[in-house]
Amino acid sequence: MEKLNVICVDDQREVLSAVIQDLEPLSAWLNVEDCESADEALELMDELDANGEWITVLISDHVMPVMTGVELLTKVSKDSRYASTKKVLLTGQATHTDTITAINTAGVSHYFEKPWNAQELIECVRSLVTHFLFDQGIDYQAYLEHLDQQVVLERLR
Repeated sequence: MEKLNVICVDDQREVLSAVIQDLEPLSAWLNVEDCESADEALELMDELDANGEWITVLISDHVMPVMTGVELLTKVSKDSRYASTKKVLLTGQATHTDTITAINTAGVSHYFEKPWNAQELIECVRSLVTHFLFDQGIDYQAYLEHLDQQVVLERLR
């Protein structure tokens, strides 16, 4: 089985812990990592990529010191190693302009405002990972029971 990673980035430890806790039901088949800064996330992504692991989804807060979430997601979208990585902006402070930039420049797949609905976040990640597997041509059979069945059916047509 391939090593599938979801990376969550937020400079506020309590928010980051809440996201990780909400994604716990996915940990049976996904490795969920947490980072407290954009730089830490980029380092982790480089390390995972060097080990032949996949970064399936990157979830980032927007307002962070040094590099914003939109800047991080934009930088990742320009790196060919992560062309299929799905990106989610999870924030309470992005402006309308920030959101448009995230969608148009960073290729953000989903946007969640804080506070988010845990079940919606789980279903979003499940769907995005399913799309990722098909986009990359990874054998999805080992993960089939965990995947978004609607997406699987659509992709198999």
